[in-house]
Amino acid sequence: MQRVEGVVFDTDGVITDSARVHAAAWKTAFDACLRSHPPTDPHERRPFGRDDYLRYVDGRSRMEGAASFLASRGLTLPPGRLADPPGTDTVAAVAAYKEQLFTDRLRTYGIEAYPGTLLLLRRLCERGVPMAAASASRHAGELLSRSGALPYFTAVVDGAEAARLGLEGKPAPDLFLEAARRLGLPPARTAVVEDALAGVEAGRRGAFRLVVGVDRSARPDTRAALLDRGADIVVDDLSELLTEATEDR
Repeated sequence: MQRVEGVVFDTDGVITDSARVHAAAWKTAFDACLRSHPPTDPHERRPFGRDDYLRYVDGRSRMEGAASFLASRGLTLPPGRLADPPGTDTVAAVAAYKEQLFTDRLRTYGIEAYPGTLLLLRRLCERGVPMAAASASRHAGELLSRSGALPYFTAVVDGAEAARLGLEGKPAPDLFLEAARRLGLPPARTAVVEDALAGVEAGRRGAFRLVVGVDRSARPDTRAALLDRGADIVVDDLSELLTEATEDR
């Protein structure tokens, strides 16, 4: 991996197969909100879709993602408060509704790490490459633990830590910079691995040595968008990096 000395991994969609669970929870919450508060423009009443998830939600905190999508449909709900119960009348309530749905599905069905990611983590660990996980999700630690990936990481910077430290969300590079700092490495000697457009842009803004985009959909338009936002390379699965991890360091 271009002789990088450390790697920072995003969690959802990169390490764990949890992006689909997030997307499904957001769809239920947003579609309910669109029914309760139909936009004036009939075209904006269409259901929440995959492209909406990638453009407005993926990689962002719950409140930022909820506000971004609702604004894209011309909805100006009151921001509300973090303590708002799940519902559709405030941005915070929609975010809380999504959180409730995600948590219920996580506890019911569990989560797994991608096999190709586990292979890469194992290879990097064997070679003594320090690794950190960084995610806007407050569930990152739980996801890593449930999937069996947590022992590979020297540091984890999740949404709770980001809030405590006042870190700006993606596409700002704050999360990744903090993770690299905890590895004791500057960005110029660290790689970032991301599947979200906002996350790839954050890696570029942070001037990391290598930004790896992960396209689980294997769609040309997604690959092109990741490259456009700043990915140096795009892979369908992290097992594609195994040869580089062996030869380049």
